[in-house]
Amino acid sequence: MVYPSRTNTQQFSSMGKLPPSLKTSKNLVQPVQSLLKNAQSSTQQSPSQSSHRHARKPPKSTTKNPPQTITPTIHRSPAITFTSSDISSAKNQFTSLTTIPKYSSILNNRFCNSVLESFTSVSLSVQDSIFLLNHMTKVNPSFTPDKSSYHILLSQSCTKPDLDLSNVEQALTLMASNGFQPDKVTTDIAIRTLCSTGHEEQAVELIKKLSQVQTTKPDTYTYNFLVKRLVKNRTLSSVSLFIDEMRKGFGLKPDLVTYTIMIDNVCNGKNLREAMRLLDVLKEEGFKPDCYLYNTIMKGYCTVSLGGEVLRVYKKMIEEEIEPDLVTYNTLIYGLAKSGKVKEGIRFLKEMAKMGYFPDVVTYTSLMNGLCRDGNALGALELLGEMESKGCSPNECTYNTLLHGLCKARLDKGVELYGVMKGNGMKLESGSYGTFLRALCRSGKVAEAYEVYDYAIESKSLTDVAAYTTLESTLKWLQKAKEQGLAV
Repeated sequence: MVYPSRTNTQQFSSMGKLPPSLKTSKNLVQPVQSLLKNAQSSTQQSPSQSSHRHARKPPKSTTKNPPQTITPTIHRSPAITFTSSDISSAKNQFTSLTTIPKYSSILNNRFCNSVLESFTSVSLSVQDSIFLLNHMTKVNPSFTPDKSSYHILLSQSCTKPDLDLSNVEQALTLMASNGFQPDKVTTDIAIRTLCSTGHEEQAVELIKKLSQVQTTKPDTYTYNFLVKRLVKNRTLSSVSLFIDEMRKGFGLKPDLVTYTIMIDNVCNGKNLREAMRLLDVLKEEGFKPDCYLYNTIMKGYCTVSLGGEVLRVYKKMIEEEIEPDLVTYNTLIYGLAKSGKVKEGIRFLKEMAKMGYFPDVVTYTSLMNGLCRDGNALGALELLGEMESKGCSPNECTYNTLLHGLCKARLDKGVELYGVMKGNGMKLESGSYGTFLRALCRSGKVAEAYEVYDYAIESKSLTDVAAYTTLESTLKWLQKAKEQGLAV
């Protein structure tokens, strides 16, 4: 069962408020409605006649000797890729390049910065990179270091920072002394580089230093980026202390994005009580929570198998006049169905239609899963027919969910559904595959179980080892059940 999430946008193809008549549906080998009517009926597809079209060949030129195009010789800047940190070798290599007349006029800032960046990737110290930069300006007077040049040095210093950040301070000082005052972009480059190399603690120290100057005080994007990294490596209380310190000491206040990052993190950690507390703090700070925040909390309750709580969160959301979206309804219905309140979930099909959202494959699959859990697999099968009649195409997850439920209630219908899946080349999930094998063997259909095994291998639904291991354990169970008189 694939759980709906905001970031998994592929599952929500009908996110917009579109009528079902605009949705496309697949042409199945066997209509699902026939499973409810006649198990033996099937539809055949007539082979389509394909027409072969030949591309026209371009007309031959009537000119016997067409004029040849002369391509002018263009001297491109040669690439220099350093593999050694030897500064003497790097200097000599650049110097030799400047002595070639055809290259001397095109060794511009862009090329020289690329040379510097290449060396910093292998250099063992920022000091060596500074030596190379000075050498480049000496042997190539047309090169004047710009802000990008000093940002390259800064990035190197942040890749392997000293404990006291002395090499970072050196790069910043050099930059300022050459007429390029560090700004918010400089701060962003430094913080992101430190975090990307796993130096979040140094990033915290640096951002405090840079926050003391207005021109280098981080903007909300840099600030929230650091918070997002910290919540993954620090305790929540530690992150809260950092946020409080930045607020009181430097006037950097958290915004809606900051709280969203924290709430998302505690929901992933299954700390829903803290998520609700942060939601109240957010409101006290004067921010209005959005639909995404509530969807995140609802998803968190589903993750900890408290699907019934999603209804309480949904009602709170409506009370605050926040309009739900399709993800909200899908999450709500999923949680209700998972917690055994499938009838209540079905009731929300009409509610979401009133709001202009129409059920999609995630909505229907969640309800089918709930119906199967309640032992009403035939009801789930009817829902599948309703789904298709409204122009919503089921996917592999839908069929596997239904197959799993039918195997426990109506094996004959499960066999028919399997035929539809096989006819359309759908893969079997490990859970439905194992349940189907056990149901077949329990009913004495061992030959059919072997056929399902063959299809699982052929369709690459499972690895050969996994498919065989499941079949072997099923046959061992069958043999033991026969000995105990529990199977035919």
